[in-house]
Amino acid sequence: MFEVRIHGRGGQGVVTAAEMLSIAAFQEGHHAQAFPSFGSERTGAPVVAFCRIADREIRLREPIMSPDAVIIQDPTLLRQIDVFGGLKENGFILINTKHSFEELGIAEFVRDWPADRLCALPATDLGLKHVGRPVPNVPLLAGFAALSGKLRLESVCKAIEAKFSGKVAQGNVAAATEAFNLVLAHAGKADKEVAHA
Repeated sequence: MFEVRIHGRGGQGVVTAAEMLSIAAFQEGHHAQAFPSFGSERTGAPVVAFCRIADREIRLREPIMSPDAVIIQDPTLLRQIDVFGGLKENGFILINTKHSFEELGIAEFVRDWPADRLCALPATDLGLKHVGRPVPNVPLLAGFAALSGKLRLESVCKAIEAKFSGKVAQGNVAAATEAFNLVLAHAGKADKEVAHA
């Protein structure tokens, strides 16, 4: 089983990201489960969502305490909560930011991490560029697919089209495609895998 924890704030599409991640996993024949955990739904309040992906039925229902990957939709949370709590050794870390891990002040924490499991992605900028809204969830979902190798871009795009329609879907597919390709290039995988929508 592969477990993902997504940290963000109300209004950033954290719960939607987990749902779309599970839909993308279903597209590839996996079992998946997505659910949120939050105390306050107000805009700006910290929100956590979880997604499990497995090749057999998932019976667990509790929150994910030891994730294989963390996706951080809002880097200001790095100073407020322990977003890395329980993260498995050498787990995947994807952060929505234009800044380096050094600039974020977490270089020491990830010092011994394999570089191909760490990525900073300007997901909010990609959301603005392609959808016209500063929502980072879809670019981060595609970025996670590229970083982890767990999902194909095609499956992410199908999940987007299952959730959105019209121009919103088109814009999100474009944002996802750019994010996917940026992360592949960052991880040095671009020459090994052809990204397509």
